[in-house]
Amino acid sequence: MKIVGISACPAGLAHTPMAAKALEKAGAKLGYDLKMEQQGSMGQINTISDEEAKECDFVIIASDQKIIGMERFEGKPVIRVNITTCIKAPEAVIKKCVKAVESKK
Repeated sequence: MKIVGISACPAGLAHTPMAAKALEKAGAKLGYDLKMEQQGSMGQINTISDEEAKECDFVIIASDQKIIGMERFEGKPVIRVNITTCIKAPEAVIKKCVKAVESKK
């Protein structure tokens, strides 16, 4: 399963990279291909390409901020998750999201 996501917080200096790294590490541990883009005051880091967006099974948004480039994910399931929850329990977040997407197939 291919998963992409975006993490973003107001400054983008602490929670943004922490959530991205936690989710990528948990994704690898669970056997998923997971790529996280970071958005914040520093711009976009590790940008998800249009091709990656097209190939993904679903999108995790770890933020309550406005996300740049959401049109890339048109037609894909998008799941918004609290950024702090992604940092504290990334494996649980991924498992819950996978279960939600699989139940809708």
